[in-house]
Parts: sequence; C-alpha cells; structure tokens
Amino acid sequence: MKIAYKFLVVLAIITLFCQSCEDFDDKEVPKDLKVNDFVWKGLNLYYLWQADVPDLADERFSNQENLNAFLYNYSSPEQLFQSLLYKPASLLPKDEAIDRFSVIYSDYNELEGVLSGTTKNHGADFGLSYKPGSDTDLFGFIRYILPNSDAATKDIHRGDIFDAIDGIPLTINNYRQLLANETHTLNLADYTGGNFIPNGRSVTLSKTVLSENPVYLTKVIVSGSHKIGYLIYNGFYPNFETELNNAFGQLKAQGITDFVLDLRYNSGGSVETATHLASMITGQFNGEVFAKEQWNAKVEDYYSTHNPEDLFNRFGTKINTGAAINALNMTKMYVLTTGSTASASELVINGLKPYIEVVQIGDKTVGKNVGSITLYDSPTFAKKDVNASHRYAMQPLVLKIVDKNGSGDYINGLQPNIEQKENLANLGVLGEPSEPYLALAINRITGSGKIFQQQSANVFKRFKDSKTIHPLGDDMYLEKIPAGLNRF
Repeated sequence: MKIAYKFLVVLAIITLFCQSCEDFDDKEVPKDLKVNDFVWKGLNLYYLWQADVPDLADERFSNQENLNAFLYNYSSPEQLFQSLLYKPASLLPKDEAIDRFSVIYSDYNELEGVLSGTTKNHGADFGLSYKPGSDTDLFGFIRYILPNSDAATKDIHRGDIFDAIDGIPLTINNYRQLLANETHTLNLADYTGGNFIPNGRSVTLSKTVLSENPVYLTKVIVSGSHKIGYLIYNGFYPNFETELNNAFGQLKAQGITDFVLDLRYNSGGSVETATHLASMITGQFNGEVFAKEQWNAKVEDYYSTHNPEDLFNRFGTKINTGAAINALNMTKMYVLTTGSTASASELVINGLKPYIEVVQIGDKTVGKNVGSITLYDSPTFAKKDVNASHRYAMQPLVLKIVDKNGSGDYINGLQPNIEQKENLANLGVLGEPSEPYLALAINRITGSGKIFQQQSANVFKRFKDSKTIHPLGDDMYLEKIPAGLNRF
C-alpha cells in the first residue's frame, strides 16, 4: 500500500544541534554502520523521550568518528534500537515500562503493509486469553471473520474456541511460532465446568495477502421513535476512508437519531483518519481543534518557529481523497470498547469529549496516548531519496496526543461509563440487537430500563489478539514528517 505522505516543500537545512554539526558532516559513515547511524540520528532528532536517554543527548558525541566508535558496540540495528529506548517494555514489566510501542522493521514494505491493514491473514480474527488459574497456558476465541478470506469459506464462526494448533496446546512460549505458519489447523474445544474440552472439530486455515476493509458492518436499528445508526469499525486505515465516508452517507440518508460506534476490536491507526472520523460524527465544529500534538523539545521548537499550526489536528470537511465528509451532526454518541480498543480509537473518544456527550460502554481501553511516524534512511527521514542498500525503517514514538484542553493522560486506559466484559458463553451475533454490548447501548438510548448483570463465569484475563501479536498492532501514527528537519 502506498502511504499518502503529505509533505510540505522541504526547507533549507536548519541548525538544530550543537556546534559540532560540521564535524558530523565532514566525517564519513562506514558502510557497515549505515543502518546503525540512521537509527541513532533518527531517534536523536524525533524520539519523544530523547532528553531522557543519555546516549541520545546532542552533546554525547563530539563528532562522527566518536559516534562511529559507539555504534560499533552493537551487532545489529535491532539491538541498538532497543538500547536507545526509554524504559522499554522489552526490559521492564508492563506497569513499569514507559515505551511500550516503538518498533523497528528490517523491511519497510512489511511495515507499510501493517499500517495499511494489509497482511498475510487467514481471515479469522481472534482474541487470546489465559486459561483460568494459569499464567502460561492460553486459548483463543474467534471475534469475527473477514469477508473474502480463507476462513470465510470454512466452518468457523464468532465464538468458536481453540486451545491447540496442529495438536500442540497453546502457551505464551509457543503461540507466535504456531500462529506464524502460513497454514495451520485450529483444534476447537468447548468450555465446560471450568475446563476446556476438545470437541473433535478442527479447522485448517491458510493465509493469503489480505487488505482488511475496516468498515465491517453498517446498519440502522429502529426501536420505537429511535433510528439507531450502528457502525463496526476495526482499523483507522487511510486507504479505506472512502468506504468509511460512504458508510456515514448511508446513515445520514436514513435520518438516524442516535449513533453507536463499535470500536471494541479497533486497535488504532492513522491520526488523520481518526480526525476525519470525528468530523463525520459531528460536522458542527469545522475548523476547531480536535487534538493537539506534543513532541520533544527539538521538534516543538521547530514547529513554534516555522509553523505552529501543524501541531493541531482540526475538524474538517473533506477526507483524504478530497471528497466532502458526510457529517451526522451528532451531539451525543455511544461507543463500545474492550481491552483491545487502543490508540486512534482512544483518540476519537478523548478528542470528542470536550464537544459532545460520549457514553462509553464495555471494558477499559488499552491506554495508548502516544503516536509514531515512519522514519526511513534518507536525508530528511522521508521515503524520498531513501538509501537503496537496505530496507530498514523505524516506527518510534514521537508525540503525545491530547484534546483541545490539553487532557490526554489515560495511560491506564479510558474507563467506561457502563462496564461490561465480553462473555464467551454469550458473545452474540455482531449487529443483532440482542448482542450483549449493542443491547446495552440500545437500552440506554431507548430508556427501556433493562439491567444486564455481568456474568463473570466465562470472562477471562486478556493476553493478546490477532492484531496486537504484530509489533504495530496497536499503533497510532502520523502520515507526515515535519518538513525542514534534517539529519546531521
């Protein structure tokens, strides 16, 4: 997928660093250090916590020769990258880690595919959870099936449970290897009396290259005087903005009175697409600030001097193709969330709260209020004039996203107004009014007064899901790089 980067005209190289920049320009970077040099200089310029990592300090190396000597200490770009992160999740427990999301790829084609929703995929989207009483044994359950996938042709459905692949029980130590096989067999089971019992069924699935249309389901549910628009949206992929806008056009044409946005399986994506989605939900706030970006001191200084407006993401009237946004002009919305709801999904919830009433139903979200950009090995870190000798690219965290008032400290997740966890004994059919999450929203909208008791017997501790087993599965990213910032 060709990611649509919106670059301004690259300005003259500006002086951002210490007076030793000339020494860096004068010294050659050895061929075997090219990638490591790119890693250090990219993080030195853009990394959100650059000031907190001593080895990324501007004054750390007086010239290129000294930097080269340091870079030779690392046997691979991956090793160097991890060593330069601030309190990374790879070294610390989750509750102590600061950087949980920065990643590096050896092939930017794969990186671009993940960001666009294009992956090798068999089409059975799943969640992984711990088995009761174990911190190592896992099981999986099917969340939804992608149309036009291999899974769509097989006897496998939402709610099906598997606890082994190719006859091997799933654990935290082998799940990646088992799921990585391009063809594998899910061994299905039933959960009965607190145990997972093989039921004799198995389904063999094969991966193909799939581009997931994140607009999974759009419908209108009529209940009394209410015409409730319902949208399941599973990823903020810029190349599917037309489909998203068309879905809103359908809802608008049917004159909906209420709106339910289902983000329970949406782990994030493009900040720009999130801004467009917020504009589709509303429409009455064109030009006002939806979200603010907070970068490290270097980038903040550059923006303040050259174009402070670039720090703001504003409600607009057009999607990325130039087509007019189909806006609903809602003053209240209902959003469905789970422990898989992350990044750009959380941005939409947080950014809309100062403007309209947002009723969150479901489980606490992930808590990812930071975003990234793609850095390539080129003079400007954009893909233009990229070093053709390798395909390394980085996706480091570079900014924090806050609402118009500066609020965005939800690192521990966004708490729902109405709490409900998904129950494997009663997942229901997506889009049906009886499906537990949607039923809660409908009852809240119509004021039916029905109360749903949370059933805890079949609620399990979440581990990962089919999106977040990939390094960028819950990323929030910008499609642009600040023009004018160059490496030295």
